[in-house]
Amino acid sequence: QVQLVESGGGLVQAGGSLRLSCAASGRTFNRYDMGWFRQAPGNEREFVAAIRWTGGSTYYADSVKGRFTISRDNAKNTLALQMNGLKPEDTAVYYCAAAVYYTRDLGSPTFYSYWGQGTQVTVSS
Repeated sequence: QVQLVESGGGLVQAGGSLRLSCAASGRTFNRYDMGWFRQAPGNEREFVAAIRWTGGSTYYADSVKGRFTISRDNAKNTLALQMNGLKPEDTAVYYCAAAVYYTRDLGSPTFYSYWGQGTQVTVSS
């Protein structure tokens, strides 16, 4: 069992930055690939970024590439998402998620077993 708790969301002006954090419980966090997803009202949950358990490989949605950076600290059981150059279209609830089993498709929410409760990010124009 893994519990995930996100923090760091808030209201920011366009062009600003936020850093989201995800604190994980459990001793096996460092064995899980991790991802960030987001969901805006009326939209499906969409992939934002993912990172392999080693931290050696990262993946990004085209819409955030070059602006967002995913990272992890396995010693502290934490996952982070640094978001720069925020745009109004980045407004959504952001979720961190853990993939217990290996998958090549880290962009699909189907392959994630554990989810946090989400943190709201609102970007004003």
